[in-house]
Amino acid sequence: MTREMLLALAFGYALGSIPFGLLLTRWAGKGDIRDIGSGNIGATNVLRTGSRILAGLTLILDCLKATAAILLATRLFGGGTAGAAATGAMIGHLYPVCLKFRGGKGVATFLGVLIPMLPVAAAIYAAVWILLLLTLRISSVAGMAAAASAPISALILHSTYFPLLLGFAVLVLWKHRENIARLMKGTEPRIGTKNSSTA
Repeated sequence: MTREMLLALAFGYALGSIPFGLLLTRWAGKGDIRDIGSGNIGATNVLRTGSRILAGLTLILDCLKATAAILLATRLFGGGTAGAAATGAMIGHLYPVCLKFRGGKGVATFLGVLIPMLPVAAAIYAAVWILLLLTLRISSVAGMAAAASAPISALILHSTYFPLLLGFAVLVLWKHRENIARLMKGTEPRIGTKNSSTA
């Protein structure tokens, strides 16, 4: 790995590690998001504070930090560093050192990776995510399906990013392993029900 790629990786990790869900809920006086619901710092758990605005902002910022990492890294370190910056952003969000490696689940950040790297896949990802959220109303299913769509899109588009996006999708699914267990038991809550994130 070249010096430029290492710098892009570190730069991406630094931006990806910013815990917007934690910061926004603290600034809004909602306490520590890690003490609420699942303890996750992502948008779905932020919704459990009762604030859709904070949840929406968390989702947008978690997405855009990855986009910014890639765009800035390629400008600073060269166009060949996009993959390294994307990897840093994803790992930083999932495993931030500042939070003892307990980060989010990566769904929004994965979308932020796709926007500059593979826009068509980003559009498909967003469509799958939104469609399943509106129909099934199970956040984890929508997020995992969207993540799975990325490497499939890359494969269809003959993108060289296929191995990278496949790795990211596997990471997102791994971070959802508790959700998968609840889905198998039939206990995963739907958005809008009493035990859901909007309760």
